[in-house]
Amino acid sequence: MADPIRMALIGAGFIGGVHAAALAADPEVDFAVVYDIDDSRASQLGERHGALGTTEVEVAFDPERVDAVLIASSTDTHAAHLRRAADAGLAVLLEKPIDLDLSRAIDAARHAQAAGVTAMVDFNRRFDVAYAELTAAVAAGGVGDVELVQLTSRGPSMPPLEYIAVSGGQMRDQAVHFFDLARWITRQDPVAVHAMGSALADPRITAHGDVDTSITSLRLPSGALVQIDCARRTGYGYDEKIEVHGSTGMIEARRQRVGAVARYGPGAVTEPGLYPGWFERVQPTYAAAIGHFVRSLQAGVPIQPSLADGLAAQAIAEAATASLASGRTELIDYPA
Repeated sequence: MADPIRMALIGAGFIGGVHAAALAADPEVDFAVVYDIDDSRASQLGERHGALGTTEVEVAFDPERVDAVLIASSTDTHAAHLRRAADAGLAVLLEKPIDLDLSRAIDAARHAQAAGVTAMVDFNRRFDVAYAELTAAVAAGGVGDVELVQLTSRGPSMPPLEYIAVSGGQMRDQAVHFFDLARWITRQDPVAVHAMGSALADPRITAHGDVDTSITSLRLPSGALVQIDCARRTGYGYDEKIEVHGSTGMIEARRQRVGAVARYGPGAVTEPGLYPGWFERVQPTYAAAIGHFVRSLQAGVPIQPSLADGLAAQAIAEAATASLASGRTELIDYPA
């Protein structure tokens, strides 16, 4: 039986707390360290899950103490922490993005690749059970040749403006997950993108050069098309689905509801609604992603989504952001 993987968590904020619970619950993980610049957050989260809380970054990246790190700190620290892990010879599970600036992300990824460490970008939607089943069916020829893919990502409410200001914009923050899914499902790298967007839910975000409602179209090398619609605010819950149309059929991962029981009464049918927020909908995927990372490390097999996958999705997001500004179809320039 393989030894447990000793892991450190970098970042004790909201998403760090989510990861901490998953790390502590995984029998193949020895959850050793929680690092955060805030001593109280690091100590409290570590104490809650039986790990050492520390503000000393050297402790979290000590190869005598841990085998791998999960980087869930603020976005502007990701690249530096990836470099530090690479220099220490530690495996890395990294929240997206590697860095909001694509050139800095490329440099950090190349540094890690040159060091030969194993690294995975946490595009957690790949670990959604329905999406994995859909992707496997497409790969097995279940719809014939892929011709049209439709993805929907609609959040229940606007994030705070403070978050919008540092998010990188809707293409880099929200749509990027679905750029990754499009590549994963079709096994193709889109060649061109055209994006249109508006600020309908909160016009104040235009001060940050952002939109809250958008449609993005991708052209694949095969000529097939992908359309992604994103909205920051629905008013009816978190709405996410995928549809793949092909030459011989169609497959759909439907909107997920909070229950499956419908109640029939005089002149009306009452059915469960959607999950209230994105976290409630995707929460199980975080633990599933950690499980994949850990067991792949134990087995010594390649791990995806890789740093290259992270850079590819970000390159699409950069071109989509440029298209929003230019109003033109933009070619996608992938890192060499």
